[in-house]
Amino acid sequence: MVNLNVKIGSLELKNPVLTASGTFGYGTEFSDFIDLGRLGGYIVKGTTLEPRQGNDYPRMVETPSGMLNAVGLQNKGVDYFIDHIYPEIRHIDSKPIVNVSGAKVEDYVAVCERLADRTDIEAIEVNISCPNVKQGGMAFGTTCAGAAQVTKAVRKAFPGTVIVKLSPNVTDITEIARAVEAEGADAVSLINTLMGMAIDVERQRPYLSTITGGLSGPAVRPVAVRMVWQTAKAVSIPVVGLGGIMNGRDALEFILAGATAIEVGTANFIDPACTVKIIDYINEYCRRHSVSDINELIGAINR
Repeated sequence: MVNLNVKIGSLELKNPVLTASGTFGYGTEFSDFIDLGRLGGYIVKGTTLEPRQGNDYPRMVETPSGMLNAVGLQNKGVDYFIDHIYPEIRHIDSKPIVNVSGAKVEDYVAVCERLADRTDIEAIEVNISCPNVKQGGMAFGTTCAGAAQVTKAVRKAFPGTVIVKLSPNVTDITEIARAVEAEGADAVSLINTLMGMAIDVERQRPYLSTITGGLSGPAVRPVAVRMVWQTAKAVSIPVVGLGGIMNGRDALEFILAGATAIEVGTANFIDPACTVKIIDYINEYCRRHSVSDINELIGAINR
């Protein structure tokens, strides 16, 4: 048997396969397609203090080898999550992780305080890197001071595992990673989407209502792998890798580059069962390469 267990802070996962926030709803939407209990964990859609309607339509457009989105963190707010979603997901045999976002530091803290006493929420992912909102989000993630400020405040408000999601739209992502590590982050996840733009040349106007949006999908994977490799060497906390993972081979690129776990995002829109297929591939790969423990592969290219 291959041991696929990995650990991120105090969070123990049965395998390293997670789902990326914003691509998997609250998890229950995929229950007709896969056994959710097979996942290492699933990260629910971005959750804010107050309900958000998101950006105006159109807010998604397909691009070569990827897609641009400008959904804008549409959600019904943390109180709705606690009252209506949490009771439905708490018994799933997988680890739910709540993606937390806010326009100001106090918003992050308020959401975390509401989640702190939910015993089945062992971890949060702090979104300081979303390029699709007009205030907050990426504004915190593009400077060391801003990233550190949010992390310090969240660390005090939430007792469980704190994963900070980093933006690739910076000069040196390792500096941001070290800044949040210094303020108590248990792990970092990267990358969030790259800022991009697409223009309808016939109408001579941008496709998205927000003009720019976040690029995801296979097109960003080489950039993401490179940033995970750099960051894993720069910090001592675990790194969660994401960005264009479509299959098991893609997932293993991130693990070999130094990721302790991975998140699957855009691929969920194409194949709702891709996550369990990735788990099966990793199992088969380990057996084929006589690897008894997935942890032997984490960062293996640097050994």
